[in-house]
Amino acid sequence: MTTENPSALSLHHSYFEATARQRLSWILDEGSLRELMPPTESSPSPHLAALDIPGAFDDGVVIGEGALDNKQVFVISQEGQFMGGSVGEIHGAKIVGLLRRAIRDKPAAVLFLVDSGGVRLHEANAGLIAISEIMRAILDTRAAGIPVVALVGGSCGAFGGMGIVTCLCSAIVMSEEGRLALSGPEVIETVKGVEAFDSRDRALVWRVSGGKHRYLMNDCAALVEDDPLAFRDATRKLLAENTYAIPDMAAQMQEQSRLQARMEQFKDMNDGLQVWQALGVKTPSEISMMSCSDLIQLRKELYK
Repeated sequence: MTTENPSALSLHHSYFEATARQRLSWILDEGSLRELMPPTESSPSPHLAALDIPGAFDDGVVIGEGALDNKQVFVISQEGQFMGGSVGEIHGAKIVGLLRRAIRDKPAAVLFLVDSGGVRLHEANAGLIAISEIMRAILDTRAAGIPVVALVGGSCGAFGGMGIVTCLCSAIVMSEEGRLALSGPEVIETVKGVEAFDSRDRALVWRVSGGKHRYLMNDCAALVEDDPLAFRDATRKLLAENTYAIPDMAAQMQEQSRLQARMEQFKDMNDGLQVWQALGVKTPSEISMMSCSDLIQLRKELYK
């Protein structure tokens, strides 16, 4: 089995614009994807049908197994183009089932291509329960010694409950176009008012939740260009390093202390520009125009 796709290597593709299945076809070894519960074997959401809302036979998520560098991996790829990648009962059950299968079959890793605004509000409690079950399954998978790597670079980002799920993964790979946060821009504006956060200011949105900001804040392990092959290479590197410890209480308490100290340090700031300056960036306004390689070097200098 070949591990590279020559035709793919000769072209640049946008991870941000791609569909769930396209992303998998570029990231996995060529021809290795075997989809579990494909559309012909799945069912659309009964909750959406009850509301006369069109469903999708895969309910907006692709699950399966494949290979990366000839090593077996399990994959989850959310389809942001269906209802914003939102998590409903069937969507969540497919993800949880795949993670439980991973615990049984022991693949080299689980790749979670996150592209979701969070819970599917149309499904109310069923969607919320699905999110909580995914959280538990992620932790159980990691406790079984199987790394779960989240890839965030889609149009919907990783928000709401899926923002929490992403942060529970072993490592996160993001592009500049990716976004990661608990609350989406519109939610913040609704609760706090447009004076506190203008969701129409796209530059502000990316300065607060975008990949560059998350990378500078050490919230993600790798920052890559908007290219599926860049996501692939970063994932390969992370898995090769094999530095994922099984989560324990001591490590979680240490992380909690770090986050509390960070919250105290930046609590009065509402723009990435302010945070970057506080981190020691001399010209924060230049961050938005920096290449990934330049930003990676900058982070090394900030944390050396």
